[in-house]
Amino acid sequence: MKLHRESKGTITVATLLFIILGALAIYFLKIWSLLIIMPLLVVYSLVFWFFRVPDRNILDHRENVIAPVDGKVVMIKEVEEDEFIKGKAIQVSIFMSPLNVHICRYPVSGKVIYKKYHPGKYLVAWHEKSSTENERTTVAVETLTHHKVVFRQIAGYVARRIVFYCNEGDHAKAGHEFGFIKFGSRMDVFLPLDTEIICKIGDITKGGLDVIAKLKD
Repeated sequence: MKLHRESKGTITVATLLFIILGALAIYFLKIWSLLIIMPLLVVYSLVFWFFRVPDRNILDHRENVIAPVDGKVVMIKEVEEDEFIKGKAIQVSIFMSPLNVHICRYPVSGKVIYKKYHPGKYLVAWHEKSSTENERTTVAVETLTHHKVVFRQIAGYVARRIVFYCNEGDHAKAGHEFGFIKFGSRMDVFLPLDTEIICKIGDITKGGLDVIAKLKD
């Protein structure tokens, strides 16, 4: 199983803790140490599972908007996007549990024209105000169909580290990685009002594979 590059520090700390706690359990509890070691082993395995990088056949897209993450669609609504669009847009929000793949992917193809990191709070990721009050990043892409699409990584109550690798001027390719969020979070995508929304609330998405909307060409 391939592991994400962001896993190195977390896995190193998890390995050291597992060894130390396991050794202490064996020393003090003898045969009863299994009552401690087995749950530790489950947690240790989940850390590896969290940082997995699945093989996915990413296709080329022009007008399609691709799910940027694995997760569950929790919001589809018309909103005011005040940071970049400065007007009305359709917001599609996808919530990621700690068990989901947490690679963040470009939802559209085009050119990166804006990026910004915002420090903030750590409200639970499904809270509506987390989109504007939590620690977050905002990226905007001018698409191949000449639309401007904004998407936002949002830290949750557990997620305390967001990384994004893109820069203004970069070529964005739908379905390909631009960042990562650790341990439970949310992605918001802001689309033009005339976008055809294909997903619905409650849908389970596969990042890089599922089409969630279609831009007017």
